[in-house]
Amino acid sequence: MTLATDRFTQPTPLSFEDYALLGIPEYWIADHQGLGGEFFIGRPKQPTLTVCVLSEEGRYERQMLRGDQPIVSAVFPTLNLTAATGLGAGQ
Repeated sequence: MTLATDRFTQPTPLSFEDYALLGIPEYWIADHQGLGGEFFIGRPKQPTLTVCVLSEEGRYERQMLRGDQPIVSAVFPTLNLTAATGLGAGQ
């Protein structure tokens, strides 16, 4: 999980490639202040939990979650959390 702070630096494309090369199936970006780039949190900027899932083609597909949207995770299939709950951990 990457936690965005007031000193948020966006992960670089190289880091995504590194994650994929290492076979990391899923990672999350928790931006509880809505500081990240539009690529990661969409527009308008608001607190967002972005779940990135490695596809069979070796690229990450992003799911941007907010509020009471449930977190669906292949890595943690029994997880029963919402985006709001996940983002609350960063406050």
